[in-house]
Amino acid sequence: MNKWLKALLFLVGAAILTRLIPFSDWFRMLDTMVHELGHAIVTLLASGQVLRIELNPDHSGVTYSVLASGWSQLAVSLAGYISASLFAVAMFFGYSRQNQAAGLVLISMMALVSLLLFVRSGYGRGWLILFLFINAAFFLLGGRIRNFYYLLLAFLCLEESVMGPVTLLLNSIVSPGQAGDATSLARLTGVSPLVWSLIFLAISLVCALSALQLYWNDRRRSRERRRMNGASSVRREYWL
Repeated sequence: MNKWLKALLFLVGAAILTRLIPFSDWFRMLDTMVHELGHAIVTLLASGQVLRIELNPDHSGVTYSVLASGWSQLAVSLAGYISASLFAVAMFFGYSRQNQAAGLVLISMMALVSLLLFVRSGYGRGWLILFLFINAAFFLLGGRIRNFYYLLLAFLCLEESVMGPVTLLLNSIVSPGQAGDATSLARLTGVSPLVWSLIFLAISLVCALSALQLYWNDRRRSRERRRMNGASSVRREYWL
């Protein structure tokens, strides 16, 4: 099967399965947090000022900032969706290296930075506080429960990193003036929001395939280790 088709089918199946898990929809805000944090970090790197971040119950978010004109605005507008896509890859990289505990600490640190520096009121503040407590609980539980929780967050981020650009693409067709970052980029460059949406979608799909390759390779290595362990046990029994 073509690797792209396999990846798309896997994403669709994972999206259906994760939605059957209670409260999984609530955790999808993690992708929004990463998206807006990406905007904020690039704003600071471009010597701008971040006024605040808002995280809304419908999984949307807004980063209010002050920036000089020119390349800095372009970089900040690009940062959100690209950050979310790269973050999904980073989560699966951590999973493939069996660093779920360290990954959970990193996610919590990002949430804490958002809470202390950028999200100052509203729904987002309450979500971040509760999210930090939940992360701490699963970190302390450890073992397979922690690993399952980490993998759930990884898949939710992966799905949202693709679905975000898909939604953006639909908005750029129906309402080009209200297509979020794609509209902002169109105003800066004169390139259609539809083109920018397609660019974001292409980046997200490449990153999704990379993330799934990490996951599949890890599963393959696990199966091989189990086979080798089983073969070793048989040989020991034979010699005994």
